Amino acid sequence: MKERIASHLTATHNVVMLAALLGIGLTGSVGTSPAPISDTLVQRVQFGKVGAPAQVALATNAQAARFPLKFSPNSYYDQLRAKLNWLPIRYAGNLLKTPDSESRLLLAQSAAKRAGLEQVGLSYRDVYGIIRAETSWIPRLGASKDGTPNLGLAQFEPATAKAVGLTDPSDPVQAVHAAALHLRDAAVWSAKRIANLKLTPEQRAVKLREGVSIYYNLSSKGRSVWNGLNTATLPIETRRHIANARIGAREAGELEQQLEELKGRMSQPGMMTASYQSNGG
Repeated sequence: MKERIASHLTATHNVVMLAALLGIGLTGSVGTSPAPISDTLVQRVQFGKVGAPAQVALATNAQAARFPLKFSPNSYYDQLRAKLNWLPIRYAGNLLKTPDSESRLLLAQSAAKRAGLEQVGLSYRDVYGIIRAETSWIPRLGASKDGTPNLGLAQFEPATAKAVGLTDPSDPVQAVHAAALHLRDAAVWSAKRIANLKLTPEQRAVKLREGVSIYYNLSSKGRSVWNGLNTATLPIETRRHIANARIGAREAGELEQQLEELKGRMSQPGMMTASYQSNGG
């Protein structure tokens, strides 16, 4: 993908996070105000597109042909889409929707499995982290300086979406699954860049993920200078993307643990459940 202006982390209001974790159904105009975000999509209006025109596509035709994105009616993806729950969130003065915690994990886990990410040293946490770094899991429209739209959770331009077989880049299910496949290519590229470095397994895992963010964030020209040792010399936006993806991956692990603990407590005898419904309409 083209060079990105990475998103700052946002914090979802405790009420919404608690509702997501407890499975409380929120209806009506319940919203939250996240902390200010340096949004990749919005800031591309200000900074413009960076990178060669050839980088519009994520992959060559040969690579695109292997993307197993077949969104036929009643498909696996439709079944997954039906399982998603959304929460309202206030962003930039607008009331948008974000997947609740369990839906985010479900999307990331499904996409990672379908893409075979564990074969290249990645997991669902990396999918979660990349989307967190890109849009903080808030689907919204942005545009490049020339007016080219940037769509959805994974920030696909129309030409990029076409290259990877997306029929609707604003659809979170399609976008996250395509992003996971792109991460697989990114991991292969990153592994080659660090192959000759003397690293411990732990260091190699960290470097591999640095390369994944670099591949996702920069144009082919921008990423070509990375040798595994000069990350500190990369653009600040790319280094922020690396940090945000890392924090997002850790957040995914923590959310999974919290949800498992919560389910365990709720399954205990005598545990009460609650349902909340707004009276505001």
